[in-house]
Amino acid sequence: MSLDKSYKLVPGTTVFDAEQSAKGYHLNQFCMSLMTAENRHSYLADERAYLDAWPLREEQRRALLDRDLNAAIREGGNIYFLAKWGATLGLSFQQMAGSMTGMTEQDYRDMMVAGGRSVAGNRIDHAVLEAAHADRTPPAEHAVITGAVFTSHVPAIGAAMDHHKTDEPYWRPVFGGYEYSRRWERENLPDVVFLVYNDHATAFDQAVIPTFVLGTGPVYPTADEGYGPRPVPGIEGHPDLAAHIAHSLIRDDFDLTLVNEMSVDHGLTVPLSLMFGDVEAWPCKVIPFHVNVVQYPVPSGARCFRLGQALRRAIESYDRPLNVQVWGTGGMSHQLQGPRAGLINRAWDNAFLDRLVEDPTGLARVPHLEYVEEAGSEGIELVMWLIARGAMSDIDGSGEIEVKHRFYHVPASNTAVGHLILENHPRAAVPAVKE
Repeated sequence: MSLDKSYKLVPGTTVFDAEQSAKGYHLNQFCMSLMTAENRHSYLADERAYLDAWPLREEQRRALLDRDLNAAIREGGNIYFLAKWGATLGLSFQQMAGSMTGMTEQDYRDMMVAGGRSVAGNRIDHAVLEAAHADRTPPAEHAVITGAVFTSHVPAIGAAMDHHKTDEPYWRPVFGGYEYSRRWERENLPDVVFLVYNDHATAFDQAVIPTFVLGTGPVYPTADEGYGPRPVPGIEGHPDLAAHIAHSLIRDDFDLTLVNEMSVDHGLTVPLSLMFGDVEAWPCKVIPFHVNVVQYPVPSGARCFRLGQALRRAIESYDRPLNVQVWGTGGMSHQLQGPRAGLINRAWDNAFLDRLVEDPTGLARVPHLEYVEEAGSEGIELVMWLIARGAMSDIDGSGEIEVKHRFYHVPASNTAVGHLILENHPRAAVPAVKE
């Protein structure tokens, strides 16, 4: 079922949602550039030249040149960003608001002094609202989750590939475990991968520590992690599906940070390399989803599992026929710091893989303490696997999963490598719904 966006029906109102944000991204970033005196001077000296330096649509440029705020807002502008443009032109908020209502500045001020615009006559017409909600049947076509991929994202694996060491005796067993996986991906190529990973102090440092980050932009370059960027392609996002997921997850009470620009590190690129090999361009679009597992508090396994369930509802309510895979990455047992550095727990790792398949609900209740004690301080990355597992249709009994591949190996540099592929087989051809 398509998401409820009844707010679009409120007369005389444009709500700034994720779709509007994507539409007006460069327009609003242009407005932000006017927060320095130097840029304001350059803009006022030659407006058209300054605007032409930005990747704006001609409709957006024309709205600004014509001082047409209503047109600018239709084109994705947000009033708080546009206020910086108005301030550059010497306009007050009342002047700007008056211009959008067809009133002079004085008439607008007089109206506000008299108590403001009445809500009477400015509500949604009941007939319009009833018509909008009359047909709540699921869409004829919708996106489906066809499988989940779980894998470690060891940086040394990427380096071994980049430096052509995959056939060396140390690395051959690791890459042998992904030979089937690449064949499976070629035969089951998705349109979009929703890739859950954690940034490793690359895009996010101590200045900003978000818990969940959804990439809503069109492209993401490969990060330089201190050794230069990996020689792999940047990724192409899917802004429309990402905006839809953002709307659905936030309405489901998951607090997300939405990011239009960021670089992506080995946490994301190594899984892509393992599954797709050495390619000039990744063969599908990728929506990056970062989870903070670096600084405590980190989200619980139970919360990640519930997020995965909400993610399935979000994806299956998208009314276009997309094939989507959800990948959970990180782990398995490893510790990179302190006197316990180098810790590996084969028994715990393999029990985790068993329970991930057979008892994910129980596995989701495992506390952080057990992850740290048994799997090492960096083993906490495994909570991210529960997002992908929660997105499978067997969780709510509406389908089944099939284990296509399982692999485990020690070591890859400092880490135990774990890998699992699950195919998703929903029984009903209807979207998941919130209970």
